[in-house]
Amino acid sequence: MKDNKIILDVKNLDKYFRLDSDSVLKAVDHVSFQIREGETLGLVGESGCGKTTCGRTAIGLYNKTAGNVYYKGEDVHELKGKEKQNFKKNVQMIFQDPYASLDPRMTVADIVAEGIDIHKLAAGKKGRDEKIYYYLNLVGLNREHAGRFVHEFSGGQRQRIGIARALAVEPEFLVLDEPISALDVSIQAQIVNLLVRLQKEMKLTYLFVAHDLSMVKHISDRVAVMYLGKIVEITTSDKLYRNPLHPYTQALLSAIPIPDPVIESTREIIKLEGDVPSPINPPAGCRFKGRCKYATAACGEINPELQNIGDDHYVACHLYNKNS
Repeated sequence: MKDNKIILDVKNLDKYFRLDSDSVLKAVDHVSFQIREGETLGLVGESGCGKTTCGRTAIGLYNKTAGNVYYKGEDVHELKGKEKQNFKKNVQMIFQDPYASLDPRMTVADIVAEGIDIHKLAAGKKGRDEKIYYYLNLVGLNREHAGRFVHEFSGGQRQRIGIARALAVEPEFLVLDEPISALDVSIQAQIVNLLVRLQKEMKLTYLFVAHDLSMVKHISDRVAVMYLGKIVEITTSDKLYRNPLHPYTQALLSAIPIPDPVIESTREIIKLEGDVPSPINPPAGCRFKGRCKYATAACGEINPELQNIGDDHYVACHLYNKNS
C-alpha cells in the first residue's frame, strides 16, 4: 500500500461553526492525514468528536475555515467549473441514514440514475436502464426493485440503494459516513462485506467514518482516532489494535466486547473519569488531560503535536514526546 500514490491529502484542516458573536464551535481543529489510492482509512471516535464534519469538509460538502485539502494534487475547495464537476463525479458519499438521504418521491430507478443523467453517462433510455439494472444487481438487488419507492424497502435494502446511487457515476473515492450504524446488527456484516467486495472489484478508495471499532478493524487498512476535533493517533489497523499508544485509544479499545464470556469477565476495561470538554471552549494544552491518569504539567500548557514515533505510528501525546 505504501507504493500507491496519495489520492487525498488533508493539511491542517479547520472547520469552525460560529454560534453567536462570542462563541465558536471548533468541530475540526488542525487535522492532517493522507489516504493512498486503493486503501481504506478508518476515522473513529466518540459521538461529537468531529469525524463526520471532517469527512464532509474534506470533500467540500462543508466550506473549510482554514487549511487545505488536495485530491490528486488539486485543491478541493478551489475547484470551479468542469474540474469541480469531475471531482463530484469521482468522489461520492454514503450517508448514515439511508431513509433520510433518499428522496421518498422518486422511484429507485430515478434515484440510481440521477447521477447518470447529470454526468451524461448513458446513451438513451435503453443505456440508462441497463446501467440502473447493472448497479442494482451489483449491490444485491434486482431489476424488479427499480420501479418501487424507498418506503417499500428494509433499512439494509435502502442502504444498498444508496450505494448503487453512489457507484452509478463510476467514482474513485467514497466517504462512508457510519454506513451501518442505523442498521440492524444482523444486516451490518452484510453491508460491510458488500463494501469490501466492491472495493476490490472496482478499485475504490474509502474514508470509513465510524464509532464501531470492531467493524473498523475488519474493513480498514489504517485507522485515525479523533478526540474533540483533533486526531490523536494514526497507524495501521493491526498496530492500533495490537499496541494502542494514546491513553484515549487504549480506553476505546478496552471497551470493545469480546464474544467469550470467560475472557470478557476477567479482562480490564479502562473507565475514563470526567466529561468531554466543550468544543466551544476547549482547554489549553492537551484536550484529553482532564480524563487522563498520566497527565503532567506539560499536558496543561502545551498541545501535543501528532508525530511519528517509529514505523509510521503517529501519536499526539506527551508520553511519547522526547521534548516534553
